[in-house]
Amino acid sequence: MKEKRNDFTNFHWVDLENPKMAELTKFVTSYGLSGHLMEDLLQAGHLPKFEKVGEFNFLILRAYSAKENGKFTTISELTNKIGFFYTNEILLTVHQKSFPFLEEISGNFEDPEALILTITEKILDSYQPPADWLSDQMDHFEADIFLKNGKLFSVERLYFAKAKARSCKKVMLMTQTLLNHLQVTPVNETQLQDLKETVSGLLLQFEDFLDEANSLLNIYLSSNTQKTNEVVKLLTVFSAFFLPLTFIVGVYGMNFDILPELRWEYGYYIIWGVMIAVSLAIFGWFKRNKII
Repeated sequence: MKEKRNDFTNFHWVDLENPKMAELTKFVTSYGLSGHLMEDLLQAGHLPKFEKVGEFNFLILRAYSAKENGKFTTISELTNKIGFFYTNEILLTVHQKSFPFLEEISGNFEDPEALILTITEKILDSYQPPADWLSDQMDHFEADIFLKNGKLFSVERLYFAKAKARSCKKVMLMTQTLLNHLQVTPVNETQLQDLKETVSGLLLQFEDFLDEANSLLNIYLSSNTQKTNEVVKLLTVFSAFFLPLTFIVGVYGMNFDILPELRWEYGYYIIWGVMIAVSLAIFGWFKRNKII
């Protein structure tokens, strides 16, 4: 367990990184916290939440931590959580993964709320790179379909991009709900409002990507269906031409001794004439009905 302590004028901030269950239980019980909360802190997939635990406030947020090109689909694979326990005198943060932005936080804070809101701002900032990356990916997807005839378009890449956007959207929705119910002192209300606007902007970006991805997938599937229909149409036209010709050839290919036309002097040429006439008739019918 890595422990970091910061002493401010009005409160203390203790940050615990990658603690073991026994270490964490021993530490938090020294502050009068219940041990059952450790399950929430160490559970990898726990979603954002807020609750009161005695005199302490308990808050969980999730920061984006996955690589851009990684094939991840779940919230626990894409993000990692940070747990907050705080009163007016102390702030305790607990997390399993190392977050560089926690090391970058500096300056003096008047109360734990101001520090929590600053950390929350850093957490929300971690979602901006994947949101921008998804926007760039959408440009590539559109170019692959509309400019390159869909030859380079990858449904697999679109699937993983949609999964990433969908998971981020879920986290943003839960974070938005949490921030809307979070109560802070009047001096911190402006910063909280800025965070709400940031969440709304990120949520809009992820929703836009999902809408565009669904539309793009429908266009891609429609394009493939159209190509398939064109192939079927072509095969149908060929079949319409050769089916009657094959029938004629089949009739005169039967091994019967008595086939009157076999003895005709010009039978070969007559059959060719008949087949050409049938082909022209079929061609004329297709043209008249605008099939070809």
